[in-house]
Amino acid sequence: MSYTVPPTRTAAVVRQLRNEIVTGELPPGTLIKDAELAARLGVSITPVREAIAQLSVEGLIDIAPNRTRHVTKVTQKNALELIDVMSVLACAGFEWGVENLTATHLDLMRQRQKEFVEGLRTGNVLAAGAAGADFSTIAILASGNRELQSMVDLVVARTLRILAMGAESDLWQVWTTGHDEVLELLERGDNQGAITRYRQIYADFRTLVANHLFRE
Repeated sequence: MSYTVPPTRTAAVVRQLRNEIVTGELPPGTLIKDAELAARLGVSITPVREAIAQLSVEGLIDIAPNRTRHVTKVTQKNALELIDVMSVLACAGFEWGVENLTATHLDLMRQRQKEFVEGLRTGNVLAAGAAGADFSTIAILASGNRELQSMVDLVVARTLRILAMGAESDLWQVWTTGHDEVLELLERGDNQGAITRYRQIYADFRTLVANHLFRE
Protein backbone atom coordinates (compact mmCIF):
# COMPACT_ATOMS: atom_id res chain seq x y z
CA MET A 1 0.00 0.00 0.00
CA SER A 2 1.41 3.41 -0.96
CA TYR A 3 1.27 6.42 1.29
CA THR A 4 2.70 9.91 1.50
CA VAL A 5 5.52 10.29 3.97
CA PRO A 6 4.97 13.40 6.11
CA PRO A 7 7.56 16.12 5.42
CA THR A 8 10.22 17.01 7.96
CA ARG A 9 9.60 20.11 10.02
CA THR A 10 12.10 21.98 7.88
CA ALA A 11 10.35 20.86 4.68
CA ALA A 12 6.99 21.87 6.12
CA VAL A 13 8.32 25.33 7.03
CA VAL A 14 9.91 25.71 3.58
CA ARG A 15 6.60 24.83 1.93
CA GLN A 16 4.60 27.20 4.13
CA LEU A 17 6.93 30.16 3.68
CA ARG A 18 7.33 29.51 -0.04
CA ASN A 19 3.55 29.51 -0.46
CA GLU A 20 3.20 32.73 1.54
CA ILE A 21 5.87 34.44 -0.56
CA VAL A 22 4.53 33.19 -3.90
CA THR A 23 0.98 34.33 -3.12
CA GLY A 24 2.09 37.68 -1.71
CA GLU A 25 0.92 36.98 1.82
CA LEU A 26 4.51 37.84 2.73
CA PRO A 27 5.07 40.86 0.43
CA PRO A 28 8.43 41.78 -1.11
CA GLY A 29 10.67 43.51 1.41
CA THR A 30 9.07 41.88 4.46
CA LEU A 31 11.58 41.48 7.29
CA ILE A 32 11.98 37.84 8.27
CA LYS A 33 12.46 37.24 12.01
CA ASP A 34 13.34 33.74 13.17
CA ALA A 35 11.66 33.90 16.57
CA GLU A 36 8.43 35.39 15.27
CA LEU A 37 8.18 32.79 12.50
CA ALA A 38 8.96 29.94 14.88
CA ALA A 39 6.26 31.10 17.29
CA ARG A 40 3.69 31.57 14.52
CA LEU A 41 4.37 28.19 12.92
CA GLY A 42 4.76 26.32 16.21
CA VAL A 43 8.27 25.02 15.57
CA SER A 44 11.73 25.59 16.99
CA ILE A 45 14.25 28.09 15.62
CA THR A 46 16.33 25.41 13.86
CA PRO A 47 13.87 24.37 11.11
CA VAL A 48 13.03 28.05 10.54
CA ARG A 49 16.69 28.90 9.97
CA GLU A 50 17.14 25.87 7.71
CA ALA A 51 14.05 26.87 5.74
CA ILE A 52 15.31 30.43 5.33
CA ALA A 53 18.63 29.10 4.01
CA GLN A 54 16.77 26.94 1.46
CA LEU A 55 14.54 29.80 0.32
CA SER A 56 17.62 31.98 -0.01
CA VAL A 57 19.05 29.42 -2.45
CA GLU A 58 15.75 29.59 -4.36
CA GLY A 59 16.04 33.37 -4.53
CA LEU A 60 12.90 34.07 -2.50
CA ILE A 61 14.69 35.49 0.56
CA ASP A 62 17.62 37.90 0.55
CA ILE A 63 20.21 37.57 3.32
CA ALA A 64 22.12 40.83 3.82
CA PRO A 65 25.77 41.01 4.99
CA ASN A 66 24.51 42.01 8.44
CA ARG A 67 22.42 38.79 8.44
CA THR A 68 19.03 40.52 8.25
CA ARG A 69 16.63 38.66 5.95
CA HIS A 70 13.91 40.10 3.74
CA VAL A 71 11.53 38.66 1.17
CA THR A 72 13.23 39.33 -2.15
CA LYS A 73 11.91 42.30 -4.07
CA VAL A 74 10.86 41.70 -7.65
CA THR A 75 11.93 44.22 -10.28
CA GLN A 76 11.27 44.15 -13.98
CA LYS A 77 14.97 43.52 -14.63
CA ASN A 78 15.29 40.46 -12.40
CA ALA A 79 11.90 39.15 -13.51
CA LEU A 80 12.97 39.21 -17.15
CA GLU A 81 16.33 37.67 -16.31
CA LEU A 82 14.53 34.90 -14.44
CA ILE A 83 12.19 34.23 -17.36
CA ASP A 84 15.20 34.00 -19.69
CA VAL A 85 16.88 31.43 -17.43
CA MET A 86 13.66 29.46 -16.95
CA SER A 87 13.09 29.46 -20.70
CA VAL A 88 16.53 28.02 -21.43
CA LEU A 89 16.16 25.27 -18.83
CA ALA A 90 12.53 24.28 -19.40
CA CYS A 91 12.64 24.46 -23.19
CA ALA A 92 15.79 22.32 -23.30
CA GLY A 93 14.15 19.74 -21.06
CA PHE A 94 10.95 19.76 -23.09
CA GLU A 95 12.87 19.34 -26.35
CA TRP A 96 14.96 16.50 -24.94
CA GLY A 97 11.95 14.72 -23.50
CA VAL A 98 9.38 15.11 -26.23
CA GLU A 99 10.53 12.12 -28.28
CA ASN A 100 10.10 9.88 -25.22
CA LEU A 101 6.53 10.91 -24.43
CA THR A 102 4.03 8.06 -24.45
CA ALA A 103 0.24 8.02 -24.45
CA THR A 104 0.42 7.70 -20.66
CA HIS A 105 2.54 10.85 -20.46
CA LEU A 106 0.08 12.73 -22.64
CA ASP A 107 -2.83 11.60 -20.47
CA LEU A 108 -1.01 12.89 -17.39
CA MET A 109 -0.27 16.20 -19.09
CA ARG A 110 -3.92 16.55 -20.07
CA GLN A 111 -4.95 15.86 -16.47
CA ARG A 112 -2.52 18.45 -15.13
CA GLN A 113 -3.82 20.95 -17.65
CA LYS A 114 -7.37 20.40 -16.41
CA GLU A 115 -6.20 20.89 -12.82
CA PHE A 116 -4.35 24.03 -13.92
CA VAL A 117 -7.48 25.54 -15.45
CA GLU A 118 -9.65 24.47 -12.52
CA GLY A 119 -7.24 26.02 -10.03
CA LEU A 120 -7.42 29.31 -11.90
CA ARG A 121 -11.22 29.12 -12.11
CA THR A 122 -11.52 28.71 -8.35
CA GLY A 123 -8.86 31.31 -7.56
CA ASN A 124 -6.44 28.75 -6.10
CA VAL A 125 -3.18 30.19 -7.38
CA LEU A 126 -1.01 27.63 -5.58
CA ALA A 127 -2.89 24.63 -6.97
CA ALA A 128 -2.93 26.16 -10.44
CA GLY A 129 0.77 26.91 -10.31
CA ALA A 130 1.67 23.42 -9.12
CA ALA A 131 -0.40 21.78 -11.85
CA GLY A 132 1.02 24.09 -14.50
CA ALA A 133 4.56 23.32 -13.40
CA ASP A 134 3.82 19.58 -13.40
CA PHE A 135 2.70 19.84 -17.03
CA SER A 136 6.26 20.74 -17.99
CA THR A 137 7.87 18.43 -15.44
CA ILE A 138 6.29 15.39 -17.08
CA ALA A 139 8.05 16.19 -20.36
CA ILE A 140 11.33 17.21 -18.72
CA LEU A 141 11.54 14.00 -16.68
CA ALA A 142 10.81 12.01 -19.83
CA SER A 143 14.22 13.22 -21.03
CA GLY A 144 15.79 11.18 -18.23
CA ASN A 145 17.83 14.19 -17.09
CA ARG A 146 16.96 14.64 -13.42
CA GLU A 147 19.77 17.13 -12.90
CA LEU A 148 18.02 19.48 -15.30
CA GLN A 149 14.75 19.10 -13.41
CA SER A 150 16.58 19.93 -10.19
CA MET A 151 17.75 23.18 -11.77
CA VAL A 152 14.23 23.99 -12.94
CA ASP A 153 12.91 23.36 -9.43
CA LEU A 154 15.22 26.07 -8.07
CA VAL A 155 13.63 28.77 -10.20
CA VAL A 156 10.04 27.59 -10.62
CA ALA A 157 8.78 29.17 -7.36
CA ARG A 158 10.04 32.58 -8.45
CA THR A 159 8.37 32.14 -11.83
CA LEU A 160 5.09 31.27 -10.10
CA ARG A 161 5.51 34.36 -7.95
CA ILE A 162 5.62 36.53 -11.08
CA LEU A 163 2.46 34.83 -12.33
CA ALA A 164 0.74 35.42 -8.99
CA MET A 165 1.65 39.11 -9.18
CA GLY A 166 -0.24 39.23 -12.48
CA ALA A 167 -3.25 37.23 -11.31
CA GLU A 168 -5.63 39.82 -12.75
CA SER A 169 -3.78 40.15 -16.05
CA ASP A 170 -3.41 38.00 -19.17
CA LEU A 171 -0.29 36.25 -17.89
CA TRP A 172 -2.09 33.00 -17.02
CA GLN A 173 -3.87 32.93 -20.38
CA VAL A 174 -0.51 32.66 -22.13
CA TRP A 175 0.09 29.37 -20.33
CA THR A 176 -3.38 27.83 -20.49
CA THR A 177 -3.77 28.52 -24.20
CA GLY A 178 -0.18 27.50 -24.88
CA HIS A 179 -0.51 24.21 -23.04
CA ASP A 180 -3.72 23.35 -24.91
CA GLU A 181 -2.06 23.97 -28.25
CA VAL A 182 1.09 22.07 -27.28
CA LEU A 183 -1.05 19.07 -26.34
CA GLU A 184 -2.96 19.21 -29.62
CA LEU A 185 0.32 19.18 -31.57
CA LEU A 186 1.72 16.30 -29.51
CA GLU A 187 -1.42 14.27 -29.98
CA ARG A 188 -1.16 14.80 -33.75
CA GLY A 189 2.43 13.57 -33.64
CA ASP A 190 3.85 16.99 -34.56
CA ASN A 191 6.67 17.00 -32.01
CA GLN A 192 8.65 19.77 -33.69
CA GLY A 193 5.55 21.94 -33.83
CA ALA A 194 4.95 21.26 -30.12
CA ILE A 195 8.52 22.30 -29.28
CA THR A 196 8.15 25.51 -31.25
CA ARG A 197 4.82 26.31 -29.59
CA TYR A 198 6.24 25.56 -26.14
CA ARG A 199 9.09 28.00 -26.75
CA GLN A 200 6.57 30.60 -27.87
CA ILE A 201 4.86 30.44 -24.46
CA TYR A 202 7.98 31.82 -22.82
CA ALA A 203 8.45 34.47 -25.50
CA ASP A 204 4.84 35.67 -25.07
CA PHE A 205 5.14 35.55 -21.27
CA ARG A 206 8.30 37.65 -21.36
CA THR A 207 6.67 40.23 -23.61
CA LEU A 208 3.68 40.61 -21.29
CA VAL A 209 5.87 40.94 -18.22
CA ALA A 210 8.07 43.51 -19.98
CA ASN A 211 5.17 45.59 -21.26
CA HIS A 212 2.50 45.36 -18.59
CA LEU A 213 3.33 43.80 -15.22
CA PHE A 214 5.68 46.52 -13.93
CA ARG A 215 4.07 49.45 -15.70
CA GLU A 216 3.34 52.31 -13.30
